[in-house]
Amino acid sequence: MNRKAMALCVALGVLPLAATAQMGERFGPEVGEREFSLSGTGSSDKNFDSGSFGISGDLGWYLWPNTSLGIRQSVNYASIEGESIKDDFWNGSTRGYANYHFGQEQWRAKPFLGANLGAVYGDGIKDTGAAGLELGVKYYVRTKTFIMGRAEYQWYFERTRDVDSSFSDGAWAYTVGLGYHF
Repeated sequence: MNRKAMALCVALGVLPLAATAQMGERFGPEVGEREFSLSGTGSSDKNFDSGSFGISGDLGWYLWPNTSLGIRQSVNYASIEGESIKDDFWNGSTRGYANYHFGQEQWRAKPFLGANLGAVYGDGIKDTGAAGLELGVKYYVRTKTFIMGRAEYQWYFERTRDVDSSFSDGAWAYTVGLGYHF
């Protein structure tokens, strides 16, 4: 099922490319530009008794054509209510990332693939290392401003030798956000 979901995400990112080509306009960054984006995520149970939300800020640099390197800071809040627990949790993560963007200058939609590595810390979780693979699409509403959707497969580890063995215990995270180049 995960392969079908991944194929669907890639197809949704690639299909609009043909329809978005515009002659004469250039969308996206140039080498040397920076990128800033804010993204959000959230969830709740069906009764809205328990839920979570988070915000992420990314700051990246385009050091090569189509490739960005950057840092991502996330803060998350969860309110959990159950028979034996009612508590609030705050946690965060700081991760470096590298993304490769596909597409030409005339395309408004630019799919990307990438990876990230960093740390997770906070209430209710053990401070640990985190790694992730990510894919997404940026849709340019203006030449330097975009709407972004991203899916990440994240896994956690205490020691570097645990990175491979903890991959199968990972989880998916989804974000939607806005960004711009400067």
